[in-house]
Amino acid sequence: MSPKEPLPDAWQGLPVVDAARMRALDFDATARHGIPAAELMENAGRAVAAETLAFLKERGVEPARARVVVCCGRGANGGDGLVAARALRGAGASPVVFLCPPKKDSSYPELVRANLAAATKAGVEVRQAGAEAGLAEALAACDAVLDALLGTGSAGKPAGQIHHMISEIERSGKPVLAVDVPTGVHPDTGHHSGVAVTADVTLTLGLPKRGLVAPHAARYVGTLKVLDIGYPPELVAGLKSA
Repeated sequence: MSPKEPLPDAWQGLPVVDAARMRALDFDATARHGIPAAELMENAGRAVAAETLAFLKERGVEPARARVVVCCGRGANGGDGLVAARALRGAGASPVVFLCPPKKDSSYPELVRANLAAATKAGVEVRQAGAEAGLAEALAACDAVLDALLGTGSAGKPAGQIHHMISEIERSGKPVLAVDVPTGVHPDTGHHSGVAVTADVTLTLGLPKRGLVAPHAARYVGTLKVLDIGYPPELVAGLKSA
């Protein structure tokens, strides 16, 4: 499909949205419908954990034996990953989180800080990503990887620690479940800049993103699943009737 060809407006009965529309939906859910952003993130992470456990069970791995590497970025996608890791731990699995360090002279967003504290309190092993963190060794020993590095708010070619983590994930050959979008794949176009995660399953949040349903993105998206994170039905109905 050429980048100029139109992409579908619906997928399995759900409206297809771009990144800007998703931001607007998140804002409306919180500002107009009173759903805290923390609740949406909690719903997202728990849904991701449930799908991860189901994915592994289909492959003969029970929760009590499941070893999952969770690669988390600095932003909301990483926050979703931290919630998922906590839920996996609560189900008896053994997640290990590799969290990208904050940018120089800055800190993590509030929700990421809160969920980092909650994951640590729940007994999740969290390592700050870096040369000595042991990511390659953890990947070699795991049953699956959660890609929670970059979501719909990212743009451009992944660089630095994110680039390194993508390379290690790809080199490992382990099954990958991407949270919302495979890192490096543009949510609106389905294209990438040469650095991207190849997912077995993409667990997209709330609604399907336009780039994920593009035929040329299928290699990186794998099986696409849309997870309910608690948007009010009227928000989604409004999109269908627009």
